[in-house]
Amino acid sequence: MSFKKKLKNYFTLDDEYEYVEDEQEEKPPHTQEKTAAASKNVVNLSSIQNTSSKVVLAEPRNYNEAQDIADNIVNRRAVIINLQRVDHQQAKRIVDFLSGTVYAVKGDIQKLGSETFLCTPDNVEITGSISEMLYEQEDYDKGW
Repeated sequence: MSFKKKLKNYFTLDDEYEYVEDEQEEKPPHTQEKTAAASKNVVNLSSIQNTSSKVVLAEPRNYNEAQDIADNIVNRRAVIINLQRVDHQQAKRIVDFLSGTVYAVKGDIQKLGSETFLCTPDNVEITGSISEMLYEQEDYDKGW
């Protein structure tokens, strides 16, 4: 019985309506073969999708290494940057450069510590926050 007939039988108010037995629709044999072959080719997408993701740790020593860090962000990898080995002026330039890169890929940049930042592309979601009370005085002294 077709779906329309089942609905009609369910919602009918007419007492004189006769119930008709299920009617099997005959499909041509070639159609049945195609659907059987198609069902064998169906694959679960979650089994195909590679769910592994990488987090890159970077500790640049100068501004020239900012491009390598940006390449990781563009390749959809999260990057944690430690700027302790860079002087303050170059660290500011690196953060500015990476902010532009993150903006271009619609990602996010967050400060994790006094000289540590997390840059993520749009495929990584960041939840939660880190208390800034520990670093407020130190950041104020450095001019961040």
